[in-house]
Amino acid sequence: MNILFLCSQNRRRSLTAEKLFDGYHGHKVSSAGTEHNARVKVTPGLLGWADMIFCMEKKHIRRIKEKYSDIVAGKTIICLQISDDYEYMDRELQELLKDEVYEYL
Repeated sequence: MNILFLCSQNRRRSLTAEKLFDGYHGHKVSSAGTEHNARVKVTPGLLGWADMIFCMEKKHIRRIKEKYSDIVAGKTIICLQISDDYEYMDRELQELLKDEVYEYL
């Protein structure tokens, strides 16, 4: 399965998730951000590639649905409701991600 994690800037939350889950049970994982200054910006190609999309906040779901509704139609999109309060690879962030994501994998 191809899994995409999205946050705002792709510097902390989604990047941590990519590192944690890439290769887990053979899944391919990527990450991106929804803002213009994101480290890796979400693209139609990334969204099309993904079988499952995890967004950190509801605003990320709203952004991709507004801009790429045709591409994400019918895809599984899950909101993790993890606010931007953590640093990259923060232990608490890792635990939150594991608690929320493992049930879907």
